[in-house]
Amino acid sequence: MSTEAGGLDGVGAELRAKYARLLAGLRELESVAVAFSGGVDSTFLGWAARQALGDRALLVTADSESYAEGELDEARRLAERIGLRHVVIATRELDNPEYAANPPNRCFFCKEELFARLAPLAAAEGLRHLVYGATVDDLGDHRPGMVAARQRGARAPLVDAGLGKAEIRELSRAAGLPTWDKPAMACLSSRFPYGTPITAEKLRQVDRAEAAVRSLGFRNFRVRYHGDLARLEIAREEMERLWEAGRAEAIVERLTELGFVHVTLDLRGFRSGSLNEALLRLRTRRSAAAVPDGG
Repeated sequence: MSTEAGGLDGVGAELRAKYARLLAGLRELESVAVAFSGGVDSTFLGWAARQALGDRALLVTADSESYAEGELDEARRLAERIGLRHVVIATRELDNPEYAANPPNRCFFCKEELFARLAPLAAAEGLRHLVYGATVDDLGDHRPGMVAARQRGARAPLVDAGLGKAEIRELSRAAGLPTWDKPAMACLSSRFPYGTPITAEKLRQVDRAEAAVRSLGFRNFRVRYHGDLARLEIAREEMERLWEAGRAEAIVERLTELGFVHVTLDLRGFRSGSLNEALLRLRTRRSAAAVPDGG
């Protein structure tokens, strides 16, 4: 496939222009270390970096307790497919009590740890910039990790090119990347309500619970941790299948084996970032309380 926008069959002119802007922006950076999780966005960014910079791009995956089991093997396979050198580093965000306490800005400490580990590696490799896969859709959400990335000097080329998540999936499909329809992934710590302390044991419990649900054929879902209760969010289009072939009973059995006492289904279905909803409601109440009478 061509490395230019013209090689993306079936992609409209506006999206081709954004992709061309992405390539141009990457070339201006000259050389990059890509924070590479193997998700939709970072995989496309890594692929684009390969087109723009060749071997002046390096893929780096951070492995820690909050990275779902099996994702590292998939990241390795994707890196091989992209054709870039791939390095795995260990991050220790759980060693930071500010992260483990799980405050609303938890992601700040995660990204701070990530880029603190990435920076010396990039320097040793002679790479000028750190880049990561934030998109324009992330700009309107609660994303304290982007603050840490900015403070560490990491760049977000997908944002600079004006690319959103749906557009990245479309481009990924045109590029022949297998991640074009991969379900959205997030670190396992995102399954815990803010203020609930995070431990390696709890992360493993959630990871194994989600592996059990995935083994039954579900794709878009989360197991949210609420102490002895597991709140299952399943995409509405998949929810009907929950009652087929004893899947609901199998999920309850497996999750109780893992230590949950109660297993409940969230009738609103899967929502990425649903634990941020409480923050948004709190901010709305505070804003309303700050408006003077008659305002």
